[in-house]
Amino acid sequence: MTAAALGATAACAALVPWPSSDVELLYSARLYPAIQAPLTRLSNATATAWFDVLIAAAPILFAILLIVDVARRGWIRGVLLAVIRLVTWCAVIYLAFLVAWGLNYQRVPMTRRLQYDGLTVTPDVVRRLATTSVIAANRLYAGAHAAGWDDAREIDSALASGFARVLADLHVPSTIVAGRPKVTVLDWYFRRAGVSGMTDPFFLETLVSSDLLPFERPAVVAHEWSHLAGIADEGDASFVGWLACIHGSPPDQYSGWLFLYGELAGSLRGPARADVAAKLDRGPREDLQQVRERIMRNVSRRVAAAGWRVYDSYLKANRVEAGAASYAQVVRLAAGTTFGDDWRPALRDLRQP
Repeated sequence: MTAAALGATAACAALVPWPSSDVELLYSARLYPAIQAPLTRLSNATATAWFDVLIAAAPILFAILLIVDVARRGWIRGVLLAVIRLVTWCAVIYLAFLVAWGLNYQRVPMTRRLQYDGLTVTPDVVRRLATTSVIAANRLYAGAHAAGWDDAREIDSALASGFARVLADLHVPSTIVAGRPKVTVLDWYFRRAGVSGMTDPFFLETLVSSDLLPFERPAVVAHEWSHLAGIADEGDASFVGWLACIHGSPPDQYSGWLFLYGELAGSLRGPARADVAAKLDRGPREDLQQVRERIMRNVSRRVAAAGWRVYDSYLKANRVEAGAASYAQVVRLAAGTTFGDDWRPALRDLRQP
């Protein structure tokens, strides 16, 4: 296939929307799990992030080919060939992104999968759920810190079990494989931009920031595992990650409830926020202070602002209308979803409009 044909194919794939029901049935529920399981198992075999190899090797190879073409054919023909190669590579990379993971952006959103009613999400409901999260964090604090957290570079088996249970509750394919947490060469940027983690969309790896505190890690890893399950929306992934944590070990549960408290408290205002915060015991309060100090120590406001603008544009380009603001959707999902026993979310029949 020529560069022009590849470019046209990639452009059509980017511009033409796919029906979400078709994406859900044909890609997210069938093709994607068949790709994800073997690819993540392979990438789990090494501590090195395969994504690092890709972002290092691609520009080096491109530069070598450019030098060879210029030496053999002169500057004009060499640069022209480089431009054609660039178009071809970009098209191939984008199409590989769509097939390996990217089409999940067009799947059925969680608000349509769950028995969810946005009209029930009121300040009082959010406040009550925030109080529930405070009670849970207070109760779990001592046991979680006494037990400690697993090796940052290994898969937390209890968290993986909780994750598998939530996927089953949501009727997500059971073949999804949890990713081994890895630190990337992009770690400096992660820390300066305030990025906690990332899912490699090509080799389906779980990449996490090295400066995360131990009690932060389970919530971040579970969020990224939700992306590995094909849940692309950030708020949806946070919701699934929270549920995975609260079905894990006590340290995992503590991480999940502390994460949710932070999200809920951030949406409250004035006296309501102060009243809920006052219910926190000393231990969880000190943990949250450590998180604030980590952020103040490592995050550059300028780098973070630029990074979030780029990510906001990326999300909107992939048809996430809320862009980076989609992270806040976890509050609405947690407060507006109907739950059964033991925080099992009630599902809606996807065949119904």
